[in-house]
Amino acid sequence: MTEDTTAVRKQHQFNLTLLLNYLSSRIQGFPKNETVFTVKQYRSGQSNPTFLINKADKRYVLRKKPPGPLLPGAHKVDREYHVQKALFSAGFPVPQPLLYCDDVSVIGTEFYVMEHVQGRIFRDLRLPGVSPAERSALYVAAVETLAKLHALDLNALGLKNYGKGAGYCKRQVLTWTKQYKAAADTDIPTMNRLCDWLINNLPSNDDEVTLVHGDFRLDNLIFHPTEARVLGVLDWELSTTGHPIVDLAYFLMPYSWPQGLNFIDTMGEIRGIEGIPAPEELVSIYCQCRHLPHSLSQWNFFEALAFFKMAGIAQGIYARHLLGNASAEDAYKFGDSVKPLAEVGLQIAERGAYSPAKQLIGVKGLFQQSAKGRLILSQVKEFMKQHVFPAEQEVSEYYIKNTNSPLRWKSPEVIEKLREKAKASGLWNLFLPAVSGLSQLDYAFIAEETGKCFFAPDVFNCQAPDTGNMEVLHLYGTEEQKRQWLEPLLKGDIRSCFCMTEPDVASSDATNMECSLQQNGDSYVINGKKWWSSGAGNPNCKIAVVMGRSRTSSVERHKQHSMILVPLETPGVKLIRPLSVFGYDDAFHGGHFEIHFEDVHVPLSSIILGEGRGFEIAQGRLGPGRLHHCMRTIGLAERALELLCQRAACRETFGKKLYQHEVVAHWIAECRISIEQTRLLTLNAANSIDTLGSAAARKEIAMIKVAAARMACKVVDYAIQVHGGGGVSQDFPLAQMYAVVRTLRFADGPDEVHLSAIAKMEVRDQLKKFRAKM
Repeated sequence: MTEDTTAVRKQHQFNLTLLLNYLSSRIQGFPKNETVFTVKQYRSGQSNPTFLINKADKRYVLRKKPPGPLLPGAHKVDREYHVQKALFSAGFPVPQPLLYCDDVSVIGTEFYVMEHVQGRIFRDLRLPGVSPAERSALYVAAVETLAKLHALDLNALGLKNYGKGAGYCKRQVLTWTKQYKAAADTDIPTMNRLCDWLINNLPSNDDEVTLVHGDFRLDNLIFHPTEARVLGVLDWELSTTGHPIVDLAYFLMPYSWPQGLNFIDTMGEIRGIEGIPAPEELVSIYCQCRHLPHSLSQWNFFEALAFFKMAGIAQGIYARHLLGNASAEDAYKFGDSVKPLAEVGLQIAERGAYSPAKQLIGVKGLFQQSAKGRLILSQVKEFMKQHVFPAEQEVSEYYIKNTNSPLRWKSPEVIEKLREKAKASGLWNLFLPAVSGLSQLDYAFIAEETGKCFFAPDVFNCQAPDTGNMEVLHLYGTEEQKRQWLEPLLKGDIRSCFCMTEPDVASSDATNMECSLQQNGDSYVINGKKWWSSGAGNPNCKIAVVMGRSRTSSVERHKQHSMILVPLETPGVKLIRPLSVFGYDDAFHGGHFEIHFEDVHVPLSSIILGEGRGFEIAQGRLGPGRLHHCMRTIGLAERALELLCQRAACRETFGKKLYQHEVVAHWIAECRISIEQTRLLTLNAANSIDTLGSAAARKEIAMIKVAAARMACKVVDYAIQVHGGGGVSQDFPLAQMYAVVRTLRFADGPDEVHLSAIAKMEVRDQLKKFRAKM
């Protein structure tokens, strides 16, 4: 980004030589050569003056006290340094503080220096020039960062005594009253009334204590240059310990900002800006992240306090302008803003208590997403509409053009560009709760949406089999396995495949698998054949998760197999041939390959979880994976039904539209009934996984595995029938859809195995009921 800097203003100038000598002797790695040393002042910031230091290829940021007389207790740069140091050590996103100097002989005041973090700072909260999807992702990332801050343990940070703790709201009212009166140049009755209301309506839970930022705004955050991810939280001058909801209300203040009050470029009305979430949604996300009830008591107090505090800050800035030591050039603008800010605060105070969560619009259906889930779903839908569906023709032409070329197995450039866009918009790795913050129920709706296009899951890095493999590594991998394989998979730098099914045995009984896995000194030796290893044809596929028999037959049959990581470049790994499904090679996600392992040696550290635990891992992997498959299948069925209805509405036979024929009308009705039934069944399974865990949801998962594939086969078959010859041609996606969904009736286990398992669990549950009645 272009740094928003200017030459150091006259009232803030200091001796550069003294500063250079001081930094050279105290900052490790500070360039010692004769390169130019420059200091520029940041234009923004109304409190502690901030400067950008350049020396050779290194950049630093310096914050100092303003010169001249200051308000009591203000501008404590030593506290900023102390809290940032503690937060950086804990892994919270702040620039690394490098040194603090209380020797005023160096530059005239105390100061501290921190690393420079390259990224984006948005001065305009409306985020012009950013797509609606990314706007939403940026606001969500901000409120999640705030929730993360408030969840930190003060004792672990070493900040238990950083502030005064309980009674924070009362202290805030008294502090800002004192600061306002010390800086006031005229009497404003509204400020006095607001002050009186606040002190007489303090929240009953004013004993809640966390670390609070004190000035948490979007323009105090550094975002990743291309991703919706917070790299650094800035300006900790007002940080202390106290009630966390004060920070949340202050962050949401722009939603109630007085119309036409534009004395701060970064403030202003943001309601109605496309993509910016409603405040109720952000409150809900915050509460979800902190596991709080979504009803926040006495919310109007916290909102009113935010405006009172902002009015006090504005008065202080204007006072520094009058004294001639203001940090920013536009400090003179703040004088006329105090009264309108106080008026809004008083209006909020007197309207009565309410909870922002109650303002959320109800969502139709038995199973409801969280606020964050709904936000991301809307972003995904918009992204699909704007970018994915329009690219379908170009992607199709790429694969037709490269039918007999090795390039067929490489992702086309248009998909790679879409992946970059999705990642930048924060629509990345949505399938993994630990990364996305979404529940299985939240993601189920998103998976349905991506199922409407063959390559859409790949765009969001949510494609099988990588999702299942990433889940395995996340749940069961060692730290080294995660570093080597999970991290690049999550970044999208590499791909993976899963090697389980074998050509020489009936793999529907997974205990039949014969691929051997034997320890030999400090390595495992693998020998065997696998097929239907999806994704192996992609040139970026670097790692295989392989299921092999590692124990003798004397061990219980479900404890004889293990999973192991095998890099595809390992000697002895041979990709024999791609397999086709009804003639389709599914090259868009790396195809399905037969792979032979001939005396393949991998280190002992490649084993996942331990020998004999392959089936344990498989069950953990397949639970969420089957759920995602089923929801994508529902999305595919919705697309097929859409094509069916379009065709039925535009074609005529025997003097009337196709949909006017009773048989076709009944097909349409049956499709809708089947889709809705399957969706509810699948959402119930997702909810069961979220609330009970995958093991307890085994029956629900097995049921959707059978129901979803059968339903989709039926819907696609009806759509093909309505399209006639076109339905089985390359002119429509229906034939390929049928190939995909028909495969699902035996992929991850045939229907018959799941039906037997469902029956066994049902009888068990019925017998439990029967015995309970006796």
